[in-house]
Amino acid sequence: MNWKKHISSHPDICHGQAVIKGTRIPVSVILDNLAAHVSTEEILKSYPTLDLQAIQAAIAYAAELAKERIVELAA
Repeated sequence: MNWKKHISSHPDICHGQAVIKGTRIPVSVILDNLAAHVSTEEILKSYPTLDLQAIQAAIAYAAELAKERIVELAA
């Protein structure tokens, strides 16, 4: 999945947060919903401007970010 086709960031839109292109829906909102066990169907129902590819792009974006830095985990 080429998430760059679906995600953008601009200082004038949502304070520069990564958003789904053509929307003001931050990627973090999609990821927060998924982390809270909200189903894909419910996310799509709540945000009708999204499609399944947008959700998949958000996951791919997060996966790439996770590769870029190390987060300390408490033992």
